[in-house]
Amino acid sequence: MSIQWGIAGSGRISHMIAAEFGAVEDAEVVAVGSRSTERARAFAAEFGIPHAHGSYEALVADPQVDALYIGTPNARHFPLALAAIDAGKAVLVEKSMCCQGEHARQLIRAAAERRVFLMEGMWTRFLPAIRAAHQAVESGRIGQVRTLQGDLFAHRPFDPTDRLFAPELGGGAMLDLGVYVLHFAQDFLGAPCSMQCTGRCYDNGVDADMGLQLRYDDGSFAQLCCSLAGHGPARMVIAGTEGFIEVGPRFHHPSEITVHAPDDGPQVISEPFEGSGYRLELQSVTDAIASGATEHELVPLADSLAVSQTMTEALDRFGYRPHDQLTL
Repeated sequence: MSIQWGIAGSGRISHMIAAEFGAVEDAEVVAVGSRSTERARAFAAEFGIPHAHGSYEALVADPQVDALYIGTPNARHFPLALAAIDAGKAVLVEKSMCCQGEHARQLIRAAAERRVFLMEGMWTRFLPAIRAAHQAVESGRIGQVRTLQGDLFAHRPFDPTDRLFAPELGGGAMLDLGVYVLHFAQDFLGAPCSMQCTGRCYDNGVDADMGLQLRYDDGSFAQLCCSLAGHGPARMVIAGTEGFIEVGPRFHHPSEITVHAPDDGPQVISEPFEGSGYRLELQSVTDAIASGATEHELVPLADSLAVSQTMTEALDRFGYRPHDQLTL
């Protein structure tokens, strides 16, 4: 059965997603929605999408749409996802799922009540190199994982009119970059039991960079940092009692990993991917929706909630509380 998709948003990420859908089996993009009719029509013409809606309300109400991909700025994720869930549609919402942990909890509860699929778009987890890293850990090649260290820096000149730096749109390093480092740690270590953080904010209160140390019940820990104000390799190291694994750079879309084990030395495992990397996620989500699943095993909702809560706690300590918009 073909799943008919709608795309909410007509910006850069939505363009990348629309292009990747061409390689996804049993999926068809039938509608796009934007706050501008002109932009929606231009997007639809570019990708051959039959229906263009000049409002998100119209997109959510479109009876031909089975599933909605939400690619709007962070602050608009919550009301759109909630409206789509209420309409009985499956939802793939771009990371970060919400600007507040409590709103992520509300989405998860609503999806459970309506028995519809919901997933945060953490596409990194579907990439072959990340799956290879899991296989190396699970095989015991590096022993027991004790520490995870990594960063994600993406230097951008400060521009308060850009959505990356706008508090009303959920801007800041944590929600755009920190979500990746925290999901990586969540994927390999689970939910932390405690957190320490340091960082700084721009003059408008939005976080510029953040350093986190997470501790876990078994004594392991993660050291992570993210920044919009500096440059860095975007590398992750998974350190174990018998060796370690290097992922990337850049770790959130790696094409290879290097396994360092005392017995056989460094081994480079090459795992390239086609396109921009999103098609693996889109195919897997399409298949899950078609099967009647309500969440995906590679990005479980418990992980998204834990990450969202950690981000909220960290930002609260710096007095930056980005708010999800509550209405469309």
